[in-house]
Amino acid sequence: MKVLAIDVGGTHVKILATGQSDPKRFESGPKMTPEDMVTGVKKLAADWNYDAIAIGVPAPVLHGQIIFDPHNLGAGWVGFNFRAAFGKPVKIMNDAAMQALGSYKGGKMLFFGFGTGLGAAFVVDGVAESREISHLPYKGKTYEDFVGVRALKKLGKKKWRKNVEKIVDTFVQSLHPDDVVLGGGNVHKLKQLPPGCRAGDNANAFLGGFRLWTGSSSGRKSAASRSKKKGA
Repeated sequence: MKVLAIDVGGTHVKILATGQSDPKRFESGPKMTPEDMVTGVKKLAADWNYDAIAIGVPAPVLHGQIIFDPHNLGAGWVGFNFRAAFGKPVKIMNDAAMQALGSYKGGKMLFFGFGTGLGAAFVVDGVAESREISHLPYKGKTYEDFVGVRALKKLGKKKWRKNVEKIVDTFVQSLHPDDVVLGGGNVHKLKQLPPGCRAGDNANAFLGGFRLWTGSSSGRKSAASRSKKKGA
């Protein structure tokens, strides 16, 4: 089976299909609707062959259905018929959970994605579930207000790094995972990782999409290498 993995973020939509080594992407942003996303993906993937689609979205997903519109994107995601829009079988999961699934090596793994917002997921025995912590109350605001991209710009790298370390440590001490992975587009802005953590890679979102359908690790090396070179 050939799978098209779609990683929907607050800044870019990135795609990769089984057998391809070069991810493609286009800009998203706060006004992007699901129709816009489908149109952009179809255009970029027009010359790729694929049988099924995996979509990671920055929103809560329950039983394969989006239950709230993404905070950093446009409206209309809840109830949207992606299968009809693409004309292919589609599986949907939270974007942090998809990257976590692609980062998983075993045991009980905790994942944080530091990108436009804050994503989090837990993987146990190969089953990934998102943890919707970004907008939970924290110090009179939300966790995302302290470690999201807006916090990075407002507070500066030094304070942002301290916030990341403190929040990660809080959840590690509460959940006692075997493995902790920090991913997302801003993880490279950390001078050093908090103790006991390893760095993820955005390309693992593609691997997670492939695994969602096939359980195969096919395409991991090529996707990761291309993403690191291009900063996808």
